[in-house]
Amino acid sequence: VQLVESGGGLVQAGGSLRLSCAASGRAFSFYTMGWFRQAPGKEREWVASITWSGGSTDYSDSVKGRFTISRDNAKNTMYLQMNALKLEDTAVYYCAARTSYVAAVNAIKDYDYWGQGTQVTVSS
Repeated sequence: VQLVESGGGLVQAGGSLRLSCAASGRAFSFYTMGWFRQAPGKEREWVASITWSGGSTDYSDSVKGRFTISRDNAKNTMYLQMNALKLEDTAVYYCAARTSYVAAVNAIKDYDYWGQGTQVTVSS
C-alpha cells in the first residue's frame, strides 16, 4: 500500500486549499482513512477521518466547520477541502489509513499506512 499526498502550498489567511491522497495497492482493505498534521515543534495531531465504505466523517474541534473530508472510492482517493485557513493551520499534512475497526478515530498508533506529507503554509 502506498499513500501519496498532493495539493499543499502557500496560501494567505482566509484562503482555501484542497489536499488529495491517492492510494495504491490494497485500498479495498481500508476501514478508515484520516488526515493528520504536524506543526514545527509540535506533536502530530489528528485533523479528520472518514470511513472508506460508508463515508462517515469526524473532525477535530479546531477544523470543524472549515475543513471537509471526502473520498472517491472509484479513484482510491481521499480529499481534504480546507477553507477559511488560519495561520495556525500551517503544518505538514499527512494522510493515513487503517485496516481494522477501532472506536476511536484519532489515535496515531491505530493507523497502519502513512503518506510522506505535504506542506501547507498559511501567511498573513
